[in-house]
Amino acid sequence: MPKRFTKPYNSIRLKQGPSKQPSIKKFWQWGGAGVGAAFLMANSSIGPGFLTQTTVFTQQLLTNFGFVILVSVLLDIGAQLNTWRILSVSELRAQDLSNQLFPGLGYLLTVLVVIGGFAFNIGNIAGCGLGLNVLTGLSFQQGAIISCIAALLLFWMKEIGKMLDGFTKFLGTFKILLTLFIAFSSHPPFLQAVHHTFIPEKISAASIITIVGGTVGGYITFSGAHRLLDAGIKGQHNLRQVNKSAVNGIVISTIMRFVLFLAVVGTLTHGAILDHDNPAASVFRFAAGEVGYHIFGIVLWSAAISSVVGAAYTSVSFFKTFHPLFARYERTCISVFIILSTCIFIFIGKPRQLLVAAGTINGFILPVALSFVLIAATKKGLMKGYDHPLWMQLAGWIVVAVMGWMSLLAMMDAMH
Repeated sequence: MPKRFTKPYNSIRLKQGPSKQPSIKKFWQWGGAGVGAAFLMANSSIGPGFLTQTTVFTQQLLTNFGFVILVSVLLDIGAQLNTWRILSVSELRAQDLSNQLFPGLGYLLTVLVVIGGFAFNIGNIAGCGLGLNVLTGLSFQQGAIISCIAALLLFWMKEIGKMLDGFTKFLGTFKILLTLFIAFSSHPPFLQAVHHTFIPEKISAASIITIVGGTVGGYITFSGAHRLLDAGIKGQHNLRQVNKSAVNGIVISTIMRFVLFLAVVGTLTHGAILDHDNPAASVFRFAAGEVGYHIFGIVLWSAAISSVVGAAYTSVSFFKTFHPLFARYERTCISVFIILSTCIFIFIGKPRQLLVAAGTINGFILPVALSFVLIAATKKGLMKGYDHPLWMQLAGWIVVAVMGWMSLLAMMDAMH
């Protein structure tokens, strides 16, 4: 009897063991990169620019700013889902897909995105300087230099992909929890804020173009999608995972946006007078005193350093496929990108103005970049026979039209 059952039992155990182990390993590998991509996009969209922009425009619109967040989320969905799905199925980064669509188009897109990413990163470095100024009393320039060194160490000490995933998950969760504490402390007019989110009394095109540009414009649209491609998550068979990652990113960023908005509007309705040069810091200080002020320093620096990392990584991903040297020296390219951003900030200064301007610049880039991707989605050869859903295409073109129109309005306002 033992001889009859020993061999079959052993053979079953040997067959089952190897078959299950790779699937479990593959699942956790996807979970890490998929969630990491979601947090990379979310962290990029809720960086220091958004903290400053939210405070500045909430001062002007009060509870009506909730409508701006709602519009930005809807446009975010139209831009992100289209971009992530199309790039994943084509298995090409945005610049390579654009070049396949029309030779030279990818180079144009790369120039636009890198310029926008560079503007953003100068603002991100400015945010780092502001954050450390609050925490330690160091000058903005000294804080920027220290943060630049910290970002460089992150890229050089660990494998880039794993570092991005772990770093963005931790900082993203941490700053949402801290900001939630401040929102509760500020006692915001919650019902009025919700009401005006859907039925606003006042609408500002300039605020919408700036906030959307700061949360989904320029490189941010492609940050998560390029991270998934680098992790090997691509093709039609991975669309479910891609959708889940994109939706997670949108949900994470939406939570942070609305929580921060509630914190700002709560302090303003209770009579807070905000500092002109560092308005967001005033919100946290009014809500929770000196503890709140130092919490702001932590939140701002966390938002800024994660955005520095995201902007540098994504911007370099746009030209590293053009020549093997760029891919081989990816860390060096990223380092140069961060160092140049820091040097320009130290030379220019004016962190508040830089943070608002960066969002506006990237708002102009979004309709151009997204239109390239949507046109490519109609080419069967590029999409490997995949039929992109019509409702997604329509949603994408609505984003292009709305952002293009608002960009023109913002330009006309600036000229007057």
